[in-house]
Amino acid sequence: MMKYKICLAFSLSIILAHGVMAQVVAPGAALKMVANGFRFTEGPAADRYGNVFFTDQPNNRIWQYGTNGNLSIFMEPAGRANGLYVDHQGYLIACADEQYELWRIGMDKKVEKLAIHYQDSLFNGPNDTWVSPTGVIYFTDPYYQRDYWSRTAPELVAEALYMYKNGQVTRLDDQFKRPNGIIGSPDGKLLYVADIGDNKTYRYTVRKDGTIAGRQLFANQGSDGMTIDEKGNIYLTGKGVSVYNAEGEKIEHIDVPANWTANVCFSGTNHDVLFITASDKVFTLQMAVKGAR
Repeated sequence: MMKYKICLAFSLSIILAHGVMAQVVAPGAALKMVANGFRFTEGPAADRYGNVFFTDQPNNRIWQYGTNGNLSIFMEPAGRANGLYVDHQGYLIACADEQYELWRIGMDKKVEKLAIHYQDSLFNGPNDTWVSPTGVIYFTDPYYQRDYWSRTAPELVAEALYMYKNGQVTRLDDQFKRPNGIIGSPDGKLLYVADIGDNKTYRYTVRKDGTIAGRQLFANQGSDGMTIDEKGNIYLTGKGVSVYNAEGEKIEHIDVPANWTANVCFSGTNHDVLFITASDKVFTLQMAVKGAR
C-alpha cells in the first residue's frame, strides 16, 4: 500500500510538472471566428477595459473590437502599423512600418512620432513592442522587405532590440538573426524576446534603469507575436499558439485554422478571452486564466 501511494504521488508530480493538470483553456471552450476577409492581421493589444486594437497591415488599417462585440475601423491610413501595445495612459504604441517609425497614437487619432532613427540611420522597420510598468518602451527591429518601400536594403546592419526612454533610443541587444515577438512580465522585471529567424525565444532580467541583463534561452521556438498570462505562462505564435510555463516547458498547443498565427493578446471585460490574429481571420477563445498586465 505504501509503495502504491509513493508511486501515485510521484506520477501526480510528473503530471503537474509537465502541465497536464495546468489547464489554460477553459473546459469545453472552442475557437470562435470574429471576422475574416482581411489581408493579414497582426498586433492585437487590449486596453484596460478589454477592448482590442489590431492591424491589417497590407490594407493600412487599425481595427477596434469592442467588448460589446462591435468591430470597426479605428484608423485609416495607419502608417502600415504592425505590432501594437496600449500603454498605461491609454495611448496606442504602434510600430509604424511605412516609414520605419515608432508612434504614439491618442484615442483622438493624433499621432506623435517617438522614434524615427537610431543614431544617423533609419530603422529597419519596428515590428513589435511592449511597454513596461514604468513607461519604458521596448521594440524589435527586424528587416522585412516591403513592397510599398522604395528602398531595397537596410541602413542598419543589425536586426536588434531597442529601448525608448525619456526621448532617447538605446540599442539593448543585436545578437539575433531576426527578432520579432516581445512581451514582459507585469512587474516589469522580466523581458521575453523571440528570435524568429533562429527559432528561439530568450528571457532577460530588466534592471532598474530599464536596461537588460542575463540573456537566457527560454524556449527552442521562435514567435511572431507573444503574450503572458497571470501565472507567468508565455504564449508563442506561428503554427497555432504554443503555451510555455515560466520554466520554459511546453504545456499546451492551440490549433488555429489558418496558414499563419501572427499574434495574441488577452481581451474581454475579465481579460480572460484570448484574441488571436491569424492571416485573414481573427478568433477568440475562452480561457481558464487571465492575462497579466
